[in-house]
Amino acid sequence: MRETPPDAPVSTAPPSARGAQWVAAGILLSRIAGLARERAFAHYFGNSDAGDAFRAALKIPNFLQNLFGEGVLSASFIPAYSRLLAEGNDVAARRLASAVATLLTLVTSVLVLGGVLVTPLLIDLIAPGFVGEKRAATIELVQIFFPGTGLLVLSAWCLGILNSHRRFFLSYAAPVAWNAAIIAAMVWFGKDHHDYVLAERVAWGLVVGSALQFAVQLPSALRLVRGLRPELGLDLAATRTVIRNFLPVVGTRGVVQVSAYVDNAYASLLPTGAVSALAYAQTLYLLPISLFGMSVVASQLPAMSSLTGSAAEVATALRAQMERGLRQVSFFIVPSVVGLVAVGDVVVAALFQTGAFDADASRFVWWVLGGYALGLLAATKGRLYASAFYALSETRAPVRFALVRVALSVTLGGLGALWLPGLLGLEPKWGTVGLTLASAGAGWVEFALLRAALSRRIGPLASSWREAAPLWVGAVAAGAVACATAALLGEGWHPVLRGAAVLSTFGVVYGAVTLAAGVPEARAAVAGMRRRLG
Repeated sequence: MRETPPDAPVSTAPPSARGAQWVAAGILLSRIAGLARERAFAHYFGNSDAGDAFRAALKIPNFLQNLFGEGVLSASFIPAYSRLLAEGNDVAARRLASAVATLLTLVTSVLVLGGVLVTPLLIDLIAPGFVGEKRAATIELVQIFFPGTGLLVLSAWCLGILNSHRRFFLSYAAPVAWNAAIIAAMVWFGKDHHDYVLAERVAWGLVVGSALQFAVQLPSALRLVRGLRPELGLDLAATRTVIRNFLPVVGTRGVVQVSAYVDNAYASLLPTGAVSALAYAQTLYLLPISLFGMSVVASQLPAMSSLTGSAAEVATALRAQMERGLRQVSFFIVPSVVGLVAVGDVVVAALFQTGAFDADASRFVWWVLGGYALGLLAATKGRLYASAFYALSETRAPVRFALVRVALSVTLGGLGALWLPGLLGLEPKWGTVGLTLASAGAGWVEFALLRAALSRRIGPLASSWREAAPLWVGAVAAGAVACATAALLGEGWHPVLRGAAVLSTFGVVYGAVTLAAGVPEARAAVAGMRRRLG
C-alpha cells in the first residue's frame, strides 16, 4: 500500500447517504420478499415438527454461509480491495478479486462435500432433542441444503465486488430471487403435500433460489473486475493481507454462530414449536438490523477503508463518519425497539397469522421477540463499531469481544431456557424467552467493549443524551398511541389491516415528534420524501 505524505489531504470519500439509501432500498425489497416467504412458511408449517426440522436443518449450512459469506468477505476482502481501487491500482485489484474467488471456490467446495458426509454427526450438535422421524428428516434436509449454501457463499463474493464499486442495490436486492423460488415451491407443492414431504420439496426450491441469486449478480461483478481468471495470487501483498485478516474474522463470526447453534440446541430440548418460534422472532429482529443497520454499515465500510492521510487525520475522519452513522442508526432503531416491545403482537399477527399459525402462536412469538428487541440497539451499533475496526485492519479486538458475548450468551441462555421457567413455575416453552433475554444482555456487554476499545484507538466519540432524548420521547409517545389504537380496533379486524393501521399511527406520531424537536435525520427524511414526490 502506498504511503501518504503527512501533509496530504485526507480523502474522506463521503458516502454515505446515497449509498445507504441504495442499500436500504435493496434490503427492503429482499426483506419484503423474506417476510412473504415467512408468511407462506407459517401458513404451511406453523409451529409443527416439520417446521422445526426445516428450521434446525437450515442452521448448519447457514453456518458455512455466514462464516465465509457476506460478513467475513466484508470484513477482510472489501477493505483491501477498496484501498487498491482508491489508489488507482486496478491490476492489483483485479488479481486480488481473482485470488479471493479462486480460494473461496476451493474452500467452499471442500466444506460442502464434507458437510454432506458428516451431517448425521452435526445434527446431534444443533438439535440433540430431535429423535426418530424428526431427526431423520432434519438430516435429509441438511444434505439438500448444503450445495445451495455453497452457491450463496460465492454470491457473497459478487456482493463484495459490487459494494466496493459502490453498486449497492443489485447485491442486496438479489435475495428476492432466492425468496421467490422458495415461495413458489411452497405454493406449488403445498397443494398436494404436507409435513416432511413438503419440507423436502421446499428444500430443493431453496437450492434453485441459491443458484438464481448467484446468477443475478455474477454478470455485473465480472464486468467490474474485467478479466477474472483462476489464480491463488499468494505473491500479492493484498491477498496475504486478506488471508491474514480472514482468519480472525472467521473466528469472530464462528463464535457468534456457535452462540446461535447453542440457542437452537437449547430450543430443541423445549416443547414442539420452540425452534420455529425462535426463527420467526429472529426474522423480525433482523429486519431493522438489515434495513437500518446494514444499510449504513455496508455503505460506510468501503468509504472508511478508503481513508488516507496521517494517523491523526484518518482518526478524525473516521470519528466523523462513525458519529454520523450512529445518529442515522439510532433514528431508526430506537423506534424499532419500542415498537416491537409495545405492539409486537400486532406486527407478528399481521405477518404470520394465517393457516396453521394462530393467535396463540402470535402472542408467544411476540414474547420471544421482546427479549431480542431489548438488545436491538446494541446489536446494530455493534456492527458499525466492528466495521470501523475492520477498516483499520484490526480484526483481533472484535474476536475477543465476540468470545465474551458468546460465553455470556451460552451460560445465561442455558439458565434462562432450562432452569428459569421451573423456578418461576412457568411452562417449559417459556424458556425460549429466556434465550432471547440472555442474547440481549450479552449483546450489550459486547457493544460496551467495542465502544471502549475504539475510543482508545481513534479518540472518544461524541455521545449526547440531549440528542438521543427526542428519539426516545418520540418513540414512547408513538408506542403509547399505537397501543391505544390496537386496543380501540380490537382483534375483530383482519390482522393485516389492523397491523397497517397501528404501524401507520406509530410512524406518524414518531415522525411528528422528532420533526418538531428538530432532529436532523427527521428533517432529512422529510426532505427526501418531498424530492421523490417532486
